[in-house]
Amino acid sequence: MQMSILNVKDLSFRYNKIEVLNNISFYVNSGDYIGLVGPNGSGKTTLIKIILGILKPNRGTVLLFGVNPLNFKDRHLIGYLPQRTHFNLYFPATVKEVISSGLFLKKKRVKNIDRFIDEIINEAMKLMDLVEIKNILISELSGGQLQRVLVARAIVNEPDLLILDEPTTALDPETRERFFQTLQELNKIKNTTIILVTHDIGSIGKYASKLLYIDKSIIFYGSFEDFCASKDMGSYFGEFAQHLICHRH
Repeated sequence: MQMSILNVKDLSFRYNKIEVLNNISFYVNSGDYIGLVGPNGSGKTTLIKIILGILKPNRGTVLLFGVNPLNFKDRHLIGYLPQRTHFNLYFPATVKEVISSGLFLKKKRVKNIDRFIDEIINEAMKLMDLVEIKNILISELSGGQLQRVLVARAIVNEPDLLILDEPTTALDPETRERFFQTLQELNKIKNTTIILVTHDIGSIGKYASKLLYIDKSIIFYGSFEDFCASKDMGSYFGEFAQHLICHRH
């Protein structure tokens, strides 16, 4: 039986009197890879902030690993890369030092702790192709390189749940494709549960197991196979757009 990582029920949220999310209900099981998609202003980032306990919903319940996110303490279980990272590019830190700042040591005794830490950091750097620039200052990095460093920092702790909000905007097409493949490896090999916020519904369809499309409320939640077979989604998106998404999947 799959363990429930996240359970959202009857969730609504307003900024002042402006409705942002309305009656959102869905669940995420261990090992799911969710592509969270929707137009600008659809509430994607707000939903993520509520899931993480950064915002409090006006109505409804959220359980994260069975706990209200506002009371959630086991932060080592989650890796998070926000859409906009307030990061001081001129802080005199190297790539390796920035990645290591994301490491929460599990509550267990480890022999040769320094070697253990180095191995974990090196694995994250290998996954994001950063080993050759590990000693370079972050102020010298390109936008794409910095984004890969921040992703490595989010995954260095080998989290059970990885949440990434528009992580590929600064990546060139080749790096973006490699990035998606890396996430797929984390999902399949390490059973990392992933929620990836993206505008690119076509590309995510090649990798994610489920599509969560929202526009203030849930338009569709299910497998890409079900999305492609849905006449309702064909009517909503138009048959050509649906075919394009499903062809790439």
